[in-house]
Amino acid sequence: MSSYHPPETYEALIKLIHDRYNDMSKSYQKIALYLTQNPNDVAVLSVNAIGQKCGIHASSFVRYAQSLGYRGFKELQAVFQRRLSTAAPGFDARVRALEAELGGAKEGDLGFLSDLVMRDVASLQDLLANMKTSDMETAADLMERADTIYLIGQLRSAPVVDLLRYVLTMLGKRTVLLDPGGGLATHMAKVARPGDLLFVVSFRFYATEVVNVAEETAARGVPILAITDSTLSPYAKLAQVLFAVPEHEYTFSRSLAAPMCLAQALCVALASRLQKNSNDPRIPVVTGPS
Repeated sequence: MSSYHPPETYEALIKLIHDRYNDMSKSYQKIALYLTQNPNDVAVLSVNAIGQKCGIHASSFVRYAQSLGYRGFKELQAVFQRRLSTAAPGFDARVRALEAELGGAKEGDLGFLSDLVMRDVASLQDLLANMKTSDMETAADLMERADTIYLIGQLRSAPVVDLLRYVLTMLGKRTVLLDPGGGLATHMAKVARPGDLLFVVSFRFYATEVVNVAEETAARGVPILAITDSTLSPYAKLAQVLFAVPEHEYTFSRSLAAPMCLAQALCVALASRLQKNSNDPRIPVVTGPS
């Protein structure tokens, strides 16, 4: 008879999910992503409601729980429920609180703006609540020590790396954007050395070229700093520091408010080191003729 016991703590469960993720089926990987990105919802919703949100039948959640050693989904859910007693409010709870505070979304075109603003505020609150001071410090140290910072991000990640290139250049940091134009990004990345840093910004569905560049660069000993959407992303095992910023469902598109804020915060942290000014670091701006 097997003596295996499934994880009793949230931390142990998440580690098990991470360890098995690459060997899971596509549907199980989708379930794993939902569980790790929405732990508060998992704690309070029924398996049928979770299945509807995830787009996967509830029976698959039961089988997934059993594949991890639990007798059923309720036993797995109990792990999330124990965590909830000490956890900060989740994204949906924050949105509901903001709706109540602001009196609900307004009608008409202004309602679209109101909804997006509330969701962005909730995302920023989530970002702050889940951020580790040690990760911010390590990331800023990596950026300071790097001879050259290589930046890569495509599709909807591109605006974030464009902001990083601008600010880092203004701080006097040698910066190279691995631009996909001309098909040279992969070749440009090959000149990166262990004394440099590859800064990756990539969200699901991850651009193939970005994943390939990160894997090849990491294999040569170049440290990687990543902003992505999940601790189960392809960069989780490659990055020295991984910032997971979950992408919540939006009516029209996925917001960049949280990753943009995080990118700028990292630049401010770097500025405080370069300028030897931890109280009031400044990012220079370009001013034209008046």
